Amino acid sequence: MTGAHATVRASVATASEGLLALSHRLHAHPEVAWEEERAARWTASALDELGYQVTPGICDLPTAFAATIGSGPLHLALCAEYDALPGLGHACGHNIIAASAVGAAAALAPLADDLGMTVTVLGTPAEEGGGGKILMLERGAFAGMHAAMMVHPGPVDVAEAEPFAVAHLEVGYRGKAAHAAAYPEQGRNAADAFTLAQVAIGLLRQQLPPTVRVHGMVTRGGEAPNAIPEQTLGRWYVRAGTLEELGQVRPRVERCFEAGALASGCELSIADESPPYAEFRTDTGLQELYRGHAADLGRRFAAPGAPEARMNRASTDMGNVSRVLPAIHPYIGIGSLPAVNHQMEFATHCVRPDADRAVLDGAAALALTAVSAAADPRQRERLTAAGSR
Repeated sequence: MTGAHATVRASVATASEGLLALSHRLHAHPEVAWEEERAARWTASALDELGYQVTPGICDLPTAFAATIGSGPLHLALCAEYDALPGLGHACGHNIIAASAVGAAAALAPLADDLGMTVTVLGTPAEEGGGGKILMLERGAFAGMHAAMMVHPGPVDVAEAEPFAVAHLEVGYRGKAAHAAAYPEQGRNAADAFTLAQVAIGLLRQQLPPTVRVHGMVTRGGEAPNAIPEQTLGRWYVRAGTLEELGQVRPRVERCFEAGALASGCELSIADESPPYAEFRTDTGLQELYRGHAADLGRRFAAPGAPEARMNRASTDMGNVSRVLPAIHPYIGIGSLPAVNHQMEFATHCVRPDADRAVLDGAAALALTAVSAAADPRQRERLTAAGSR
């Protein structure tokens, strides 16, 4: 074990220049969900250079890939996200996630066979609303694997992910256009429909559980100020503590949109942008291993429930994976406060020295967690049994 741990740290140190170059390169060329062509190619290429067998375009998803090394019976997955946010670039730090996954892969490559492991890095597109992992899960990308791991940047370190389940909705209204001054009575205002729906949602919030969040935006509000808006579009998220609670709350929110249609005389359409994201089920055994190794690397975890630690409530399609096999999704701090995820200021922090340290520490902590799990007969047996259900 001591020798393997030393190998992990040495491998990450040796690979550090390339890992940070990858992180910065991804950051400088952000690509949104399903368009991560360069990001997937660059990440997969780095793994190919490490000796991984790379298969691009898996699951009929052009920007997904699998990269595998080793042939041991314990099969562990590292998930690499690399999509950016529309208009905000890498304001959630997925460049750090991808580079950390490659770093962990670099550390595990020389150890996999000796430790009886197979290691697969999955390039997982479209986490920011597209549900890439859910499609990959449904199409067999995680079949035969016993655990999945990744690390996500945030303002501070938090060991346990507690994300909301979430439904991503595309909402549209169709009314009837008319000259807003000469013939307003001939129009049916699709912008009014959204206004009415948002008022209804605002009033509904008083009766919603504290675990529920409803938020969204209008992406198309009309064409001209002197024309009654005929068509409007919006994107809305409904979050809840669990998928079960989400199933209870979503119809109530949809009725608010129906109220907007009824009052304005417009037609309503609601469509899912992706399958719903599930809440996250943390594997406590892997989490404690990660926590210990991260602490040994000098990481310090925020107090549970602290305001600066709330990024661990953010929804993720990794939650769906965690319902099928043991998984961890810890958050690694990049010293960004007062900037937090999904702010331009956070994006700026994602290539600063603390973020670079997070890439290397995240890589080492993930790899050390895998090594400890593989070397412990009880963990091996537990993960193999859990992942084979």
